[in-house]
Amino acid sequence: MSITRWEPLRDFISLREAMDRLFEEGWVWPRAGWRLPIQETLAIDIYETPDNVVVRTAVPGVKPEDIDITITGNTLTIAGETKAEEKVEEENYVRRERRYGRFSRSIILRSGAQGEKAEATFEHGLLTLTIPKADEAKPKLIEVKTK
Repeated sequence: MSITRWEPLRDFISLREAMDRLFEEGWVWPRAGWRLPIQETLAIDIYETPDNVVVRTAVPGVKPEDIDITITGNTLTIAGETKAEEKVEEENYVRRERRYGRFSRSIILRSGAQGEKAEATFEHGLLTLTIPKADEAKPKLIEVKTK
């Protein structure tokens, strides 16, 4: 039997280590078979050009006609549903990471976006929404004059 000297400070961990442990373990990733009753959300990219606001999101396995895009005021909402293609009994799964069900994402657009003129394209599972900016929202070049 060995005797280990007790050092009280060794038992304390930094706040950063505690937060890292909290996010790596426990409640962030549910255990297999346990499902949260929430709608899935979309990861989106948004960027601006001088004339447009462009929103992109990947929606693989979803048909374009199954995607609903609405702009109400300055709120953009993209919603739809991913459906399972085949019937496999739950107990036959070894691993199940792909998710099925409804998804929805709403974002607030900057003022000056003209939602009524927006256009959506869909190619290879990538949805691209192009929303023109109003003239007053576009950057203006001011010429500097010399005297």
